[in-house]
Amino acid sequence: MALYASVPAPSRLYWRVQLVGWLLYAGFMLAVTSGSGRPPAEHLLLVATVVVPMMGMSHWLRYLIRANEWEQLPPLPLLGRLLITNLTLSVGSQVIIWALLVWVIKPSGDGKPHGWAEFIGYTLNVNFVLWLWEGFYFGWHYLRSYKQAEVDKWKLAAAVQEAEMRTLKAQINPHFMFNGLNNIRALVMEDPSRARDMITHLSDLLRYSIQLNSAERVPLSRELEIVEHYLQLEALQLEERLSYSLDVDPAALPVLIPPMTLQLLVENAIKHGIAPRPAGGYIQLTAQPNAAGEQLHIVVRNTGHYQPKPGHEGVGLRNARERLTLLHGAAATLHIDNDPQDPDTVQATLHLPVAAHIPAPALPAALSAYR
Repeated sequence: MALYASVPAPSRLYWRVQLVGWLLYAGFMLAVTSGSGRPPAEHLLLVATVVVPMMGMSHWLRYLIRANEWEQLPPLPLLGRLLITNLTLSVGSQVIIWALLVWVIKPSGDGKPHGWAEFIGYTLNVNFVLWLWEGFYFGWHYLRSYKQAEVDKWKLAAAVQEAEMRTLKAQINPHFMFNGLNNIRALVMEDPSRARDMITHLSDLLRYSIQLNSAERVPLSRELEIVEHYLQLEALQLEERLSYSLDVDPAALPVLIPPMTLQLLVENAIKHGIAPRPAGGYIQLTAQPNAAGEQLHIVVRNTGHYQPKPGHEGVGLRNARERLTLLHGAAATLHIDNDPQDPDTVQATLHLPVAAHIPAPALPAALSAYR
């Protein structure tokens, strides 16, 4: 009894299907036996005498299946158990039904007893109905289990994706802080006033990065604010060795992009292209949607020469590509190479789809300036 008590109660859907299914079976029996010549009331009573025990038997079979966890069995052991169970139930049900007919209901007739051939025929009929019921029951169970497995798989994939996104973001922020602190350290003793200004810009950058760390996408306008802070921070150190321009189409400002992506491209342009050169160089950032408004094209051009080591791409660029892949799949690309039109210029090109965007503030006045 304790075993059956652990079986969860049937759902409303189960009872609806049971009721509809057995009512259809009763209607089928009424139609097949309509020519028996019996009075309608007796005819209906005889059909109910057959259908009601079978309905109860199928409900007990559901408890037997759930209590013994037959849904988890491989096909062959399951078929063996069902074969024995169906044979036992079909014979037992006929014994009960025939006993009711002979000793309780006593239907009108010619008085001749039923023969073994008729008993076996009804037993086979009940056996077939049981197999049909079990086919529907296990089919529904396997379909529901398959759907639940698919839902669980997608939930797991989403959880893994979220964990990967958080890991990639966590790698970006310490990398950026390390570079900023190195710049400040270089000026603390030489120019304390300028170092204080750099600390102010760095605190703004860190505040932005902390706020954006929980977001997968941010408006381009907000990302450009971060880029502007970073460029002002670097300009304090590089002075006249750094010049930059930002040319952004206002229509591109609300477009959502992964946070810290442009800042990474600008940071790499300064670190690998401009800072090592005694004469410095320039950075030019342009952003505009395509004619159809379906793609955002961002280009970062800087003085320098791109010479990547095979298999040794920087952590920041690798993370940026992985974030773009997680968010947009193959629809987003990030490509860096030497400008074919200018051998002394590196060009980073970012293409990503225009997702649903949110209102963005007006373009800061500093973004239209040229340093």
